[in-house]
Amino acid sequence: MEEPERYFTLLEAQALVPWLQATFDAIEPLKQQLAKAKERMRPHVTHMQSNGGAKAQQGLKEATVALREAQDRVEELVNAIVERGLLDFPSIRDGREVHLCWLNREPEITHWHEVGAGFAERQRL
Repeated sequence: MEEPERYFTLLEAQALVPWLQATFDAIEPLKQQLAKAKERMRPHVTHMQSNGGAKAQQGLKEATVALREAQDRVEELVNAIVERGLLDFPSIRDGREVHLCWLNREPEITHWHEVGAGFAERQRL
């Protein structure tokens, strides 16, 4: 197993929780925006496939731009944190490497688990 680039103290990891929550919160409306943009594209694509036309092409172009913008932002945010809403911070506890474990919507980090253990094995700090 590869050693992490750095270890987090509980205070350092806790300091990141507000940013993490804000990032998760920012993803939700973008996912909705993405779904709406895809829906807006659908009739234009169908129309172009059936008979084309300049009006349909303009609508498709606008919908495509909106779709790309939303998609790029979602990908940026999702790549910044884990998609599942679960984040482990490498840390040292009682002289050994463990993971401080944060789950989306938890107001602070209250759990940890052994390296190699999963969410089910979380223990309270």
